[in-house]
Amino acid sequence: MPKIKTHSGAKKRFNLTKSGKVKRAHAFKSHLLNGHGKTTKRKRGLRAGAYADSTNEATIKRMIPYK
Repeated sequence: MPKIKTHSGAKKRFNLTKSGKVKRAHAFKSHLLNGHGKTTKRKRGLRAGAYADSTNEATIKRMIPYK
């Protein structure tokens, strides 16, 4: 069988845990971070990691086969 190409965008955005879950970061944390943009509480919440939804897990795992 030929090797499967890894999706370049997916390999930068997702990681797999030992138990097989897909780890991801929160969106909306790139700009407008001070003043009128977002509250400190909201930014602190965005810092924490999250897990991808189970409905998307299979698709993401197909995109990062060697991770």
